Amino acid sequence: MSTSDGKPVRVALLGCGTVGTEVVRLLTDQAGELAARAGAPIELAGIAVRRPDKHPELPQHLLTADAAALVESDVDVVVELIGGIEPVRSWLLTALRKGKSVVTANKALLAEYSAELSEAADSAGADLYYEAAVAGAIPLLRPIRESLAGDRITKVMGIVNGTTNFILSAMDSTGAGYAETLDEASRLGYAEADPTADVDGYDAASKAAILASLAFHSRVTASDVHREGISSVGASDIAAAKALGRTVKLLSICERVTADDGTESVSARVHPVMLPRSHPLAGVGGAFNAVFVEADAAGELMFYGQGAGGAPTASAVLGDLVAVARNLVAGGRGPRESAHAALPVRPMGHTPTRYHISLDVADKPGVLAQVAQEFAENGVSIAAVRQRDKLSTASLVIVTHLAPDAALDATVTAIGKMDVVHEVVSVMRVEGED
Repeated sequence: MSTSDGKPVRVALLGCGTVGTEVVRLLTDQAGELAARAGAPIELAGIAVRRPDKHPELPQHLLTADAAALVESDVDVVVELIGGIEPVRSWLLTALRKGKSVVTANKALLAEYSAELSEAADSAGADLYYEAAVAGAIPLLRPIRESLAGDRITKVMGIVNGTTNFILSAMDSTGAGYAETLDEASRLGYAEADPTADVDGYDAASKAAILASLAFHSRVTASDVHREGISSVGASDIAAAKALGRTVKLLSICERVTADDGTESVSARVHPVMLPRSHPLAGVGGAFNAVFVEADAAGELMFYGQGAGGAPTASAVLGDLVAVARNLVAGGRGPRESAHAALPVRPMGHTPTRYHISLDVADKPGVLAQVAQEFAENGVSIAAVRQRDKLSTASLVIVTHLAPDAALDATVTAIGKMDVVHEVVSVMRVEGED
């Protein structure tokens, strides 16, 4: 499908909540500029909402409750801001198969069905754009997909959930515990009434799947991503990180891993980490997002900005919409899915990581040697040890070198059963150089 000779690019908008309302406003307020950038006017042909009578602020003649009919109508582009899987997946597949381009911010859908959507787009010669699905206003996916297309990306690591970053930043600055900080985040509007998708890492895992797929030209779904949330992070973990000159962040980490035999695979995981305060991501506070990219030729790159919110996310949606409109005017299309590498996803147990382990142990000679022996038997090398005597017990902090995550986990389990170990106080992965 294409448009030319000054004909408007007709847009169907599915969903009009916080982001959708801003999209409508920007399409209206900046109509002239958007037309100049796209090469043709961008015309809103209809807005599908569940209850049209609840939206008196929107142009009433554009409202409909029949999203399926709007998708089937004479439109060039479908912009989807509803979220969820069904019936959205069916609507977007219908649009793509009919040659209508799609702009979406639906991370959950893309993390599971991007392959199916991409195949439908390819078959019909339509565009599928989704910059707003990962980091709000931050230009991230297009640089990975296009600007770095000639480079070899080795790692993408970032803070992609504002709620969890706000909570962990507040815990770091105040010393408060997780539960009370979550309550404060809810009161201030940084956490949803049901924060599960954020604090348990589901949101970040969906975004990690999208990032890994793009960065490594391989199909990665949310179910491939190892996921841990922040509910188990306590004030003692934050304090332990501070003692090491580190801070705690929930990171989405996607990296290319090369085995001893030279074969490559993709590791995609979401979990809390202790990060050196000197690392660029460590200074990202509040509800901001940031993504750190490492590539062979480009080196280290950092993308930072507003990761959510109506206006910032709408900015990314409009950027995609202008790109799609340009392609329609020119009679071409944007970049297609690149999954040529088809790298397998490496199981978390085989992924090399580092651990920070805090133990309460018996205060008597030979304890450190016994604990160190358990590490050796599991093939885990110790990088650093700190010991502090308490009344009748001792506190032992151990930081490991890289080792397969399964070996580290087995070591912690074995140590927890030792008679000389009173308690495994905390265990957290470590990223970055000391």
